[in-house]
Amino acid sequence: MDHTINTTPTHLKMTLTIKEAAEYSNIGINKIDSMLRTPNCPFVLFVGAKKLVKRVEFEEYIRNQTVI
Repeated sequence: MDHTINTTPTHLKMTLTIKEAAEYSNIGINKIDSMLRTPNCPFVLFVGAKKLVKRVEFEEYIRNQTVI
């Protein structure tokens, strides 16, 4: 029986966990969590109490920033 786990590559996922977003962007977990807590954050998605990062919106946000 094959017990391999099929994982979707990060660049194809619609949403990322904070840890995945940190690894993907080289921005620290604490900084991303802080960014997600800002009012009207354009890339946060709440699933119950869990915060996820909308990948495309996160990429666009970073693309348009010079300082984070």
